[in-house]
Amino acid sequence: MTHTDRGTIMVADYDFGDVDIERAIAEEAGFALEAHQCKSEEEIIRYGRDADGILTQYASIGATAMDQLPNCRVIARYGTGVDIVDVDAATRHGIQVTNAPNDWCAEEVADHAIALWLCAARKINEYDAAARTGEWRWQTGEPIWRLRGRVFGILGFGAIAQRIAERARPFGVELRSHDPFVDDAQIRAHGVRPVSFDELVEGSDYLVIQAPLTPDTHHLFDSATLARMKPTAMLVNTARGPIVEDAALADALADGVIAGAALDDLEEEPAKRRDWRPDNLLLRLPNTVVTPHAAYYSEQSLRAVRAIAAQEAVRVLTGHSPQSPVNTISS
Repeated sequence: MTHTDRGTIMVADYDFGDVDIERAIAEEAGFALEAHQCKSEEEIIRYGRDADGILTQYASIGATAMDQLPNCRVIARYGTGVDIVDVDAATRHGIQVTNAPNDWCAEEVADHAIALWLCAARKINEYDAAARTGEWRWQTGEPIWRLRGRVFGILGFGAIAQRIAERARPFGVELRSHDPFVDDAQIRAHGVRPVSFDELVEGSDYLVIQAPLTPDTHHLFDSATLARMKPTAMLVNTARGPIVEDAALADALADGVIAGAALDDLEEEPAKRRDWRPDNLLLRLPNTVVTPHAAYYSEQSLRAVRAIAAQEAVRVLTGHSPQSPVNTISS
C-alpha cells in the first residue's frame, strides 16, 4: 500500500466526476489527497487549513484565505488563467502558483471558436430552433452574408489565436489581429494584418476575443465599444466571460447595434456559483449562441490538465521547480 505521510494535497473543487488521476499522482509521490467542492474562501479555509498544496478549478483563493493556510506551499490551477488566485498575495506568503501552459487545450479552443463563428454566421441555432417548431423556411436566417471576402478580426495573437487564424484562412476571410504584446512582424509572418484596437473593433465583420482577462480587458467590450462595431458584425468570445459586459451586449443585440454573438462563457461565470440560475438576458435572445465554458474540453485535454496540475503540486512539494510557474518565489 502506498504511504501517504509526506503531507496533504487538497482538490478545492472539480467537475470531472472523480479525482482518480490526481489521487494516483499524489499517492505515488507519498501525499494524501482530499477532494472538496468549495464555492467560497470560507470553505477553502475550513477544508484547507492543513493542506500543503491546493488544486483549484473554479474556486477563488485570495489573500484572506492565504492568511489562514499556514501549511500551503503551492496552488496549482486547473487551466491557464489565474484570475481566481491572488498571485501577489501568494508571492508574499511564499506560495508557488502554477498553471497549465496554453497548449494543453489550444487545438480544442481554436476548433470551438471556429464552430461558434460558423454557428452564428450561418444562423445554425436559429434554423434549428425554428425547424423543431415546424417552421421550414430559409428566410428564418435572414440576412446571412457570404463569408469569403469579409473581415475576420482576432483580439490577441497568442498560441490559440494563431490556430484560430490558421483555421479561418481557408474560408477566404481577410485576417486582422490586434495584440499590444506581440510584434507586428510576427503577426504578419502568419499572414495576418496587424491593426490597432480601434481598427479591429470598427472594421471587423466577425471579431473573436482570444485575450487574457486582466484589469485592462475587464469589460473592454462595453456599450461604447459595441456601438463602434458594424451593425452586421458578430462577436465571438472564447476567452473569459467578464471581458464582455453582458448587460451591454444584451442591449446591443436586442437593439440591432450588432447582429449576433457567440459566447463560451458568461460574465458571471456560472460554474463558480453554487446556486446559479439562467437569468442572464443573453440566454433569451435568438441571435446568441452560448456554450458552458466548454471550449477547452476534449477527453484528451481534460486528462492532460488534471495530470499537469497534480504533477506541478507534487514537483513543488518535493523541492523541484515547477514546469509552468506563474510567480517567482525567492528561496
